[in-house]
Amino acid sequence: MRGIYTLILDLEHGIRIRVGSIGEILFHAGSYAYTGSARGPGGFRRINRHVAVMNGENTTRRWHIDYLLPYVTLRDVITTATDMDLECEAARRIGINCVPVPRFGCTDCRCTSHLHYSASYTEVLSACREAHRSLLRDL
Repeated sequence: MRGIYTLILDLEHGIRIRVGSIGEILFHAGSYAYTGSARGPGGFRRINRHVAVMNGENTTRRWHIDYLLPYVTLRDVITTATDMDLECEAARRIGINCVPVPRFGCTDCRCTSHLHYSASYTEVLSACREAHRSLLRDL
């Protein structure tokens, strides 16, 4: 199955991390939403790769999110099965209610960010659910 996904992550303590070409970023304790595409041949198996990085089973740093994953806990995954390119629109909609981490996860597009933050897990979860729910309805 293919589509787009949003990982909802918790960071217990604030931390500074050097993230690829972006440089050092201060991540505050709280909840994060990372939106990605799973429209390639592996589809939603990309989520399994993220979990492997999180668990230390894969140490390759290929995407910006790979630098953050070892420090967070996975709370939820929201998926939308689609062949349409909706990753950027989902990230934009999540960013209406959550704070973007500038340039994170979006070096190949014009988005502000594909990673969003809130101190409130409930706020992140609600923003992500609404963004995914509304995507196909509104387009």
